[in-house]
Amino acid sequence: MRNTDAATIRRLLEHARYEVLPTPTIEEKLLAGVPTSVQLTVTASPTKGLETTLATAERLRSAGYDVVPHLAARMVHGRAELEEVVARLRAAGVTSIFVPGGDAQSDDTYADALALLEDLSDLGRPFEHVGIAGYPESHPTIHDDLTIQSMWDKRRHATHIVSNLTFDPKVVKHWLERLRARGVTMPLLLGVPGPVDQAKLLTMATRIGVGDSTRFLKTHKGFVAKLFAPGAFTGQRFLEKCAPALGQPDALVEGLHVYTFNQVAETEKWRQDWLAELA
Repeated sequence: MRNTDAATIRRLLEHARYEVLPTPTIEEKLLAGVPTSVQLTVTASPTKGLETTLATAERLRSAGYDVVPHLAARMVHGRAELEEVVARLRAAGVTSIFVPGGDAQSDDTYADALALLEDLSDLGRPFEHVGIAGYPESHPTIHDDLTIQSMWDKRRHATHIVSNLTFDPKVVKHWLERLRARGVTMPLLLGVPGPVDQAKLLTMATRIGVGDSTRFLKTHKGFVAKLFAPGAFTGQRFLEKCAPALGQPDALVEGLHVYTFNQVAETEKWRQDWLAELA
């Protein structure tokens, strides 16, 4: 690995945040295994409801973590509820949010992420950092060109992009080139999996619910196949192969969004061990 690539990986590892699922035991796991210097994002599950995400974010914030709750647009019932959520999160000291479209929807929820983002702007941009989703690989229901157009449409209301999982460094390179060629200049947090144990992953899939698990597998095509294949996929090899593209100045990749599947202690050890090796 080139020295420049090692420097790129070290920079990204130093600016990594962990995505966690709002299960009953996650707070205990985090306090035992992850320092409060690591930023956390808390997912939103249609089966658990947005309240679970908000309550988990509040508890983690009170424990000293910088927390980024997911506000899935199709789980928020209009502007009145959005205003309540904003007031609640600001009272807890939350300064960053992530706004995906989400899967669940009823007649009185936001139709998409852009509609919610526009209302947030009307409310005076109450959060310092607002992330939106990016899809290096094809979205299961939206054409590739539309996903990039969507990021362009949201650029006035968001501060950065968080990419979905992918497992092909060539896909990452090509997607970044297309993204920047279209004039989308928001910084990117690259989505990568942590060191996932296969048995624990299957257990976690059961805990988050069949519906959520199915949605995850649809959105992250190829994950299980890659994980269980001979010479199984690892985030480390993936990042090493991506490093030349991620290190380009015009790529504007500022950190990692690590999908931990709640294996947070293992993820933190993996990160610290790799940082020590690179040092």
